[in-house]
Amino acid sequence: MKKILFLLFLVVSIYEVKAQAVYQPYSFQFYQKLSGEVYNPNTRIHSALKPFFIDDSLLRDKSSMLLSIGTDSTRKSWVSRKLFQEHLLDIQREDYTVYADFLPDFQIGRDVSGKKTTYLNTRGYQVGGTIGKKFSFYTSGFENQGRFAAYYDNYVNQTKVVPGQSYDRSFGKLTKDWSYVTATVSYTPIKYLNITAGYDKTFIGDGYRSLLLSDFSSPTPFLKLTGNLGNVQYMVMWTSMQDPGATKLSYDAGNRKKGGIFHYLDWNVNNKLSIGFFDSIIWAQTDDAGNRRGFDWGYANPVIFLRPVEASSGSPDNALLGFTTKYEFAKELVAYGQFSLDEFEAKNFFSSSGSSRNKYGWQLGLRGADVFHVAGLNYLLEYNTAKPYTFSSRTRIGNYANYNEPLAHPFGANFRELVGLLNYSYKRFDFSGELMYAKYGLDIAGQNYGKNIFEPYTDAVQPIGNYTTQGIRTDLFYAEGKVAYVVNPKYNLRLELGGVVRRESNNLGKNTTGLITFGLRSSFRNLYSDF
Repeated sequence: MKKILFLLFLVVSIYEVKAQAVYQPYSFQFYQKLSGEVYNPNTRIHSALKPFFIDDSLLRDKSSMLLSIGTDSTRKSWVSRKLFQEHLLDIQREDYTVYADFLPDFQIGRDVSGKKTTYLNTRGYQVGGTIGKKFSFYTSGFENQGRFAAYYDNYVNQTKVVPGQSYDRSFGKLTKDWSYVTATVSYTPIKYLNITAGYDKTFIGDGYRSLLLSDFSSPTPFLKLTGNLGNVQYMVMWTSMQDPGATKLSYDAGNRKKGGIFHYLDWNVNNKLSIGFFDSIIWAQTDDAGNRRGFDWGYANPVIFLRPVEASSGSPDNALLGFTTKYEFAKELVAYGQFSLDEFEAKNFFSSSGSSRNKYGWQLGLRGADVFHVAGLNYLLEYNTAKPYTFSSRTRIGNYANYNEPLAHPFGANFRELVGLLNYSYKRFDFSGELMYAKYGLDIAGQNYGKNIFEPYTDAVQPIGNYTTQGIRTDLFYAEGKVAYVVNPKYNLRLELGGVVRRESNNLGKNTTGLITFGLRSSFRNLYSDF
């Protein structure tokens, strides 16, 4: 066996890689600028699995252009070049590259309706590079303090987490204090295989939201294998997650731990049609009685869909199946969708009885690039919904969540949502707008109506007769607009003016937010506030 492994390693090591796969952190704001190349029926780029390792020549050329937009070769001053068009540190050698930047994110704002001043004070960094043609690395870190609008502040106080970033060290104080870090190391031994390990996020889907795996929750430690063989892309990822809200077994044991394994296969049937298959398993490392289970070696196999394996173990864990599809009519019109199946009870499913055990969600969307033949004008229109109790489990620790936040949609379950986004880039100017309307059902008097995925679905308010938005029917309207001028495209340093109008209402009352912000911002990452 050892000889076979050694020979395999030797073959992999000497196989020449055509081009270095360069890691590009996932940010919807930046990735939508690649839409004209990614969603083009003349190409077969695998678009659903993010972040990208940009090794395709089309993406590499477009990404390089975006990261150099507005470059002025006549600049002679070192300060001028570093401020407007270069990395702070940029070393380019034949056998290695290194770049590094300071990432400020300073923002001041006014919550008009709450008569409250908001601010964000972030000092960050990023360091990345390549070693030879096979290794790449990237890390970023941010130290933050901030004050937020009332609805955002309430979310942090309830979850103890700044959305998608980290735990709040202020413990409920007005000024929040937190850190955010990522780190990845990537090895591409042959052009067909990439191995990545680190502490980061993964997003699966072609839309703005994902009902399979999103980047809404905090980063996690992971090991990911991604294979590319022509029209087929296959990913397997193992992660280690935490649940600070679950009952601790002891002070010394710290937060309860949970493991996750995710498979995703994307098949480009032809230049226009793609279909994908997804599955995942979430398991608790210890049960509520303190019995340690550890890693289930049945989940170690990287090339098998795991629902049968989980069932053969007595179905102790939380399994999720999913499907994706995409059809590119033209780069101006792309249709996409997702379906996630958390649990299926055939008898009640086909009778539409509203069983609490029929838990599923779906997504349908349209998006396009260079609309009306205007370069840089992109749009997205998307509908998302999830039945009550979807993503929940028999126990809190086994649910489809990480660090007090959903692994899929920010709303959890028991919701319907319609969201539209419009983006336009002209030279160094970026314009973006978002409109979102959602309705969902909140719990009544401690009864579980299905939105809170941290409540066991075994405590459902009723076994049958459930419907989406049951409970306290709540309507949410969210509108946001931003205008930005990119000072330095290398690390997305920009002057940004933004405005938010948010209104949440039900028969118990109304919560309205009007927010205006201005700041000097940087970095490539998604920071969600539309929840």
